[in-house]
Amino acid sequence: MTIPVLWSLRKSYPGSEIMFVSQPFAHDLIDPIGGITFFGANFKKEYKGISGIIKLFFALRKFGPFSLIADLHGVLRSRIIVSLFRIIGVKAITINKGRKEKRGLTRKTKKVFKPLETTFERYRKVFEKGGYRFELIPFLGKSIYAVGSSKPAHKALTLQGKKIGIAPFAKHKWKMWPEERMRTLIALLAKREMQIFLFGGKGMEQHQLNTWAGNLANVHNLAGSLSLGEELKIIAQLDLMVSMDSANMHLASLVETPVISIWGATHSFAGFYGWNQPLENAVQVDLSCRPCSVYGNKDCHRGDFACMTLISDKMVLAAIDKALK
Repeated sequence: MTIPVLWSLRKSYPGSEIMFVSQPFAHDLIDPIGGITFFGANFKKEYKGISGIIKLFFALRKFGPFSLIADLHGVLRSRIIVSLFRIIGVKAITINKGRKEKRGLTRKTKKVFKPLETTFERYRKVFEKGGYRFELIPFLGKSIYAVGSSKPAHKALTLQGKKIGIAPFAKHKWKMWPEERMRTLIALLAKREMQIFLFGGKGMEQHQLNTWAGNLANVHNLAGSLSLGEELKIIAQLDLMVSMDSANMHLASLVETPVISIWGATHSFAGFYGWNQPLENAVQVDLSCRPCSVYGNKDCHRGDFACMTLISDKMVLAAIDKALK
């Protein structure tokens, strides 16, 4: 979700020097923007623990002097780095995550049910408070991540029928549609002679999706077989992506592929909806308990997971048909 903001910053201040610090996997996301130096920091190895954070500070300091340190993460690790830079006189701004408003949105009783500021806006305001004013600028569509991709990124993309991606997993179980519903949806789409692409991680997810794909010739399991860059290129050539409130919703949004997103414990009001995705593409049911958490990491308030079980395959199929039209 930082990508549209970095893109807008780059376009608004083309003469600026920008360094983006994140975990190494994010390089494939940042590199296509252009004009941004990427610093990969592995917090499980080289920069692990307090000593690792201090080591990272000294490593970054060599690239200075900096006019601004923008902390878009707002966690203990990033706050320590911010504090160290402030000690040596560098201006540093930390994101306001709106924790109080989010608690109001997710509590069991006396909910304050209203759309909160988007995370994109929260990121932008960090730079604004640091003296860099700009508006969020739409980027150049799929060409950012699929330059020269007129050639199909997967052989199945050349086959007849609409190309539908399905990403059924999320970090937390309360954000995932029940397996039997998703398998029914895949079977219904497969009967329509569409080309279905399944996305997931290595290991358990990869094995599970192999089982789902079975012997269906038009269902292709891509889980665990792609780099992030390769995945983006394939998603860019899909007609539609179906996902949970998960990373794949955001990846598809970055390449401007329409997304039908399925929402359970979480809610688009919390500010984590996909970039430039129409809200009508979110499939969700209205329940007084929703949302019960911001990230989907808390147990169901009701105990029956109604937010997901009340979403039928027909509801999702109807949303897919509407989006394809």
